[in-house]
Amino acid sequence: MRINTNVDALNAQRNLNVTGQMYAKSIEKLSSGLRINRAADDAAGLSISEKLRSQVRGVNQAIRNSQDGISMIQTAEGALNEAHDIVQRMRELSVQAGNDTLSSADRVAIGEELTQLRDEIDGIASRTNFNGKNLLNGSLSVAQDTGTSTLNVGTTVGTTAITSLDVTGAAAGETYTASYDATGDTLTLTRGSDSVAQTVAVVDDSQTFNFSELGVSFTVSGTDVADDIGAALDGGTIVTSAGSGNATFQVGADTGQTIDAAFNAMAANAIGSGSGTDVDAAVTAYAALTTASTDADFKTAANTLRDSLDAALTDISAQRSELGSVQNRLEHTVKNLGVASENLAASEARIRDADMAAETVAFTKAQILQQAGTAILAQANQAPQSVLGLLR
Repeated sequence: MRINTNVDALNAQRNLNVTGQMYAKSIEKLSSGLRINRAADDAAGLSISEKLRSQVRGVNQAIRNSQDGISMIQTAEGALNEAHDIVQRMRELSVQAGNDTLSSADRVAIGEELTQLRDEIDGIASRTNFNGKNLLNGSLSVAQDTGTSTLNVGTTVGTTAITSLDVTGAAAGETYTASYDATGDTLTLTRGSDSVAQTVAVVDDSQTFNFSELGVSFTVSGTDVADDIGAALDGGTIVTSAGSGNATFQVGADTGQTIDAAFNAMAANAIGSGSGTDVDAAVTAYAALTTASTDADFKTAANTLRDSLDAALTDISAQRSELGSVQNRLEHTVKNLGVASENLAASEARIRDADMAAETVAFTKAQILQQAGTAILAQANQAPQSVLGLLR
């Protein structure tokens, strides 16, 4: 018998420590509701569940994005509904204006109403916005090259060619003019509407001219010297126009999962041009007539206006149809994303969440083992006292 080393007590203490760790982990899992509270609990499971959690949160945000997109479309479509009603009234007036039962004064009065209605179309286009973004004035449009620029892809600059042109950051409906300073070897690009300009240095051979302040850049490729390149670019123009006004909705958790919706300009000068005359110009022409104008003048102006309004109705209908179809698509997207979010969350829960029934069983087991281990350790600590019997 030995008293310096109580092997039984050490064994009981070691097992009690193991049981204590099991007990502590069970308490942690039951109190947090998670099977994995740290990477050590399940290293592979943690990695997988974090990826799934990222997907769940991304999908849930995509659902909110889609719902915001629906609200944005509904805002524009509601405004276009009023524009539709206005154009219908204008067409009704154009039909009335063509009738010879009216006097010149009556037809002038019609012109006054047409002018007010035209101005309200412009007002709707300028005032309709969502979260600070104008939807119907064409501001969502991205500028594009008109093809009439003298500095365009394929244009030869000396023995060097322009290989790329990017105007997506530029203002639409502008003319940009290049001017070369041979003394400083610099090229200046100036915007026509407000004379805002930016200057960059010209070097030999190939170069990208990045006029970032104007949103224009183009690349020349070749072997010419700076003076030859600059002289060839001098006086060149870049002319921009408005492209389609698209809004892009991020409707998925990953890159590239987007839906585009066209928000085109719907002001009076942007609709009806399919007839050859936009609504703004047709109303202006009719309203310019006076009581001194002939019946033939009024009827001619009314016919032109009617044709323009017919084309305008087609333009507005096409825009509303486009927005409506995108809204339907977004509504289906929301439903689909909801199913995806539910299933991804269920998968992540199976990996990360604690099975409370199983953990309760493990907790009860650890609790009983800890109590038993404590009692046995107390007994093992009493064993060396039996040595005293040999000393009596």
